[in-house]
Amino acid sequence: MSPADEVVMAEEFRPPAWLSNPHVQSIFPSLPFRRPGVEWRCRKLIRASQPLLLECGDGVRLLAHHASQEMLGRRPASRLAVLLHGWEGSAESLYILSLGQFLLDRGFDVIRLNLRDHGESHHLNPEIFHSCRIAEVVGAVKRIQDLNPGLGLNLAGFSLGGNFFLRVAARARDAGIELERVVAGCPVLDPEATLVRLETGWALYREYFVWKWHRSLRKKQAAWPQLYDLGEWQALDNLTDMTDHLVRRYGGFPSLQEYLQGYAVVGDALRSIAHPTRIISAADDPIIPAEDLGRVARPGALTVTRTTFGGHCGYFDARRGSTWIEREVYATLMSATG
Repeated sequence: MSPADEVVMAEEFRPPAWLSNPHVQSIFPSLPFRRPGVEWRCRKLIRASQPLLLECGDGVRLLAHHASQEMLGRRPASRLAVLLHGWEGSAESLYILSLGQFLLDRGFDVIRLNLRDHGESHHLNPEIFHSCRIAEVVGAVKRIQDLNPGLGLNLAGFSLGGNFFLRVAARARDAGIELERVVAGCPVLDPEATLVRLETGWALYREYFVWKWHRSLRKKQAAWPQLYDLGEWQALDNLTDMTDHLVRRYGGFPSLQEYLQGYAVVGDALRSIAHPTRIISAADDPIIPAEDLGRVARPGALTVTRTTFGGHCGYFDARRGSTWIEREVYATLMSATG
């Protein structure tokens, strides 16, 4: 078995036939009609969560939500899980809430972190979000570690959040961060390939992200009207032109290609990972090409799981109370304690 085909699973993901389509897997778990039920199931997490404003260095502040065992009147936790959403998601995304409740129920303290300009955080930092802002996420994780001495620190991110946490893992030793375990679900691997998928694949994904990005940047312009006039950008209607315009005008990048390469995790980008880290990706992911897994460096600490089904951050098997990906994340985090 080659490294690119390495599979380590607590259980195989076998969705029922009606859930096996990759688009159903990618879309169904996050449909709005599911929110009331998920929020009810996650009510202990939501009620226990306190806002946490993290100083990340260089004046950057990121917003998180912290729920502890002590807030629920339980024995103090010995381990902490930090969860990170995908692009244009937030700490309130259904998959983040659901995993957070699952881990809270099993004794973890849980911090749900927002990337810059995600959730209700557009007012916190004047500079606009882009995916190469890795230093502030490293700073956020370091600050979380400093605020929680003695707790084993674990990271679990999805899609772009998985990409960020893989890059945090690659920088952890140099930043003085000690990690127990890192899990990246369906992480962005090669942003150029992902952008091509979004532009040429099913139009629903592209239109969804265009709509959410427009909504997000309207909030940014409203929060910082003296800094931004996004009228020209808002007239654009495809992700390639939108990204190109934004990163060159406000991100300081000379070209779209240089920006996209700046947060890729293919090649040697993950070579320095020293803490136990696991990537979980699906061969049928309609957004992240699974073949790019073969271009990722394989240090001894990195394990890759490639499933047949799952779509993009789906892994929904219609069981009550948890999803396959939640059970796998938990199994992975528990394996760190041996």
